Amino acid sequence: MHCTPGKSVGVFVALAALWVGPAPAEAAEAAIVIEHVTLIDGTGHPAQPDMTVVMDGGRFQKVGPSALAASAAGRHIDGRGKFLIPGLMDMHIHLRGGTVINKDGVSKTTVTLEQGRAEGTAALHSFLYCGVTSVFDAGNVPDFIFGLRDEERSGKLLAPRIFAAGGIVTAPGSHGSGNGSTDVESWPQAKPALDAAFARKPDLVKITLEEHGWGARPMIPLLDLALMANIIQYANDHGIRTTIHISSELRAREAIFAGADNLAHPPVQGPVSDSFIKLMGAKRVPMVTTLTIGENYSRLVEHPEYLDQPFYKASLSASEIAMLKSTRRDEYSKSLWTWYWKLMTPQAEENVHKLHEGGATLVLGTDQTSGPATHREMELLAAAGIAPAAIIRIATLNAATFLGRERDMGSIEAGKLADAVLLNADPTVTIENAKAIALVIKGGEIVDESKLELAGGKVARRYAP
Repeated sequence: MHCTPGKSVGVFVALAALWVGPAPAEAAEAAIVIEHVTLIDGTGHPAQPDMTVVMDGGRFQKVGPSALAASAAGRHIDGRGKFLIPGLMDMHIHLRGGTVINKDGVSKTTVTLEQGRAEGTAALHSFLYCGVTSVFDAGNVPDFIFGLRDEERSGKLLAPRIFAAGGIVTAPGSHGSGNGSTDVESWPQAKPALDAAFARKPDLVKITLEEHGWGARPMIPLLDLALMANIIQYANDHGIRTTIHISSELRAREAIFAGADNLAHPPVQGPVSDSFIKLMGAKRVPMVTTLTIGENYSRLVEHPEYLDQPFYKASLSASEIAMLKSTRRDEYSKSLWTWYWKLMTPQAEENVHKLHEGGATLVLGTDQTSGPATHREMELLAAAGIAPAAIIRIATLNAATFLGRERDMGSIEAGKLADAVLLNADPTVTIENAKAIALVIKGGEIVDESKLELAGGKVARRYAP
């Protein structure tokens, strides 16, 4: 909305009511004022032209029509012809740098802390460069990921906001066992191990409910359902939300009725039933999309040229890109796993589309470890038939709901954390335009791209206001 000549005083008063926050004189000079911008606030509301957004003290202070913002104090940025969206949020990553898993899929080689931190920092900077201002690590070596999280929160590390599960909770030998996991077998004998895990203050507890035996995967032990229900209740009693790894409708149903707060993946083993779509619409248990992790295999085999895109060239070293195009591509071309996902990704996309249409709360997540993957996930959601405006909400406010932080972040509203991306093109026309980044803002401060330690090398500043 905006005020135009000839409108009634009543309309002007209604517009003024949108202009919330302290008076302009109270704003500090350190404030950032983006004016005359088209606002896409993440709530699902239609785009609002000619708006002004004031950020100060790490939060959005004022959001309203530019006609009322002429006296707002601070650093002014002309947003004419540009579009402001909330910072993107990837709610399923596994940050690289913790361990190296050998080809047998079992043994692990721990890299040095220095090596791991450098890899992890480059990946985190890749997310920032791509407009991702918050990530959730859904399972990693606890010392590694919590150390980085603490540095980010203390201001020592330039990075997206890091939320982390630490070690996965599961049955011995089940999916995610190892790598600092908390393996449990019975109740209440599991309590001491859980107490130790909770002492690290995970932002969510990640639990896996998976027996494999599908695709090219061997059978593994399955976590007992009664035990999982006790773990979920125990975590909630400690004020911690849970997210459950599933891959089928059956396991998703079991997790939901055991009390799961979130689902870490959509069902991917076959079509979802109409009753499951209705269940997800009724329960509104947030479900992370993770389409790109399966599609990533055949994409590399069939379209390695995607690695030549600017985001990938910035986020990956030249040597890693060369390795992916040669050695890794050859490995993938011979893998049954690759061709399983070639067949099943369209089914997963159809499932996600049906769930969205049925009112489910979808959340963007990639199951990967770089910013370009976040944009690929949005492309796959668009390919699944979801409208760009809805994808933006999936990647912002719905993601905050996944964390239980929807009152504090995920949309551009007064009082919320000031994470945003200024774009040179309209992402509601095509989600590809979410790549047209002018600048990234985290906590009310413009990210200084000259300080990003990207694997691809230094990058030029994209916008100089």
